[in-house]
Amino acid sequence: MATIRRPRKGSLQIWPRKKASKFLPRVNWSSIDSGKKLKGFICYKAGMASAFVKDETPNSMTKGKNIIVPVTILECPSMRIFSVRFYKNGQVKTEVLAENMDKELISIIKIPKKKPGKIDDVKDYDDIALVCYSEVKKTGIKKTPDISEIGLSGDLSEKLNFAKENLGKEINFSDMFEKKQVVDIRGLSKGFGFSGPVKRFGISLKAHKSEKGRRKPGSLGPWHPARVTYKTPLAGQLGMFSRITYNSNIIDEGKSDGKFKNIKNYGNIDTNYVLVTGSVQGPAKRQVLITYPLRSTKKQAKKVYNLIEIR
Repeated sequence: MATIRRPRKGSLQIWPRKKASKFLPRVNWSSIDSGKKLKGFICYKAGMASAFVKDETPNSMTKGKNIIVPVTILECPSMRIFSVRFYKNGQVKTEVLAENMDKELISIIKIPKKKPGKIDDVKDYDDIALVCYSEVKKTGIKKTPDISEIGLSGDLSEKLNFAKENLGKEINFSDMFEKKQVVDIRGLSKGFGFSGPVKRFGISLKAHKSEKGRRKPGSLGPWHPARVTYKTPLAGQLGMFSRITYNSNIIDEGKSDGKFKNIKNYGNIDTNYVLVTGSVQGPAKRQVLITYPLRSTKKQAKKVYNLIEIR
């Protein structure tokens, strides 16, 4: 019999394959560099479309030509600061809450009755981060905002000044990101629940005369060691995994002004929008976190697409 030469069924790079504990994942902000002060922004997936663009990428085979690229439409309502976190030796030393927060936050966060302190009263810290929440009530998705910690760039004095200036103010997507730049998109994939090994790992079906099931692995392993290893493809959770889409290009962003209406499974976009190349994990209305790129590639950074229309 010939030697079987094929990739293993199911990557072991990401393990364990279990449901994520929250929708917006944690981010190691210290490993991300940004051009603006805020390193991330909370958005919502609306759907996909085809963008008719003019390719202005240097040395591209289609330079100067009109091409069609797949894009994902994201709605980006404004954000507000929930609190300012002061870190010392990698741990939260103290947290100063903002005043006049939305009432919807009470349903997801236990806000202390004690009056919040002042930022200037905090001493002896080595890092500052912001806990921001999205004003999703401006959209037609839901009322309960999503909340996430977002890192800041610059030295301590610049971070502190940014927190003071924007406390209680709206933060828009256009203030932190620009057109034609590269971003990473972090969020959860579409959930499929409990699935078998054929769908979960892509193993082959057994022969139709198999006695103990066609959609099971042929062997769970040897007699010794007398246990089933984690490498064996078994049934379990599929989807709702925390994943990252690296190096997507921003083709266009701005206010909707009625451009996007009656999107399937989503509805209308009433606030700001952003178009990114390629697909984004998750179904419609899934919250995602757009960040500055962790490791930008030259190939993606040099791409320049001028939007003509959305089809």
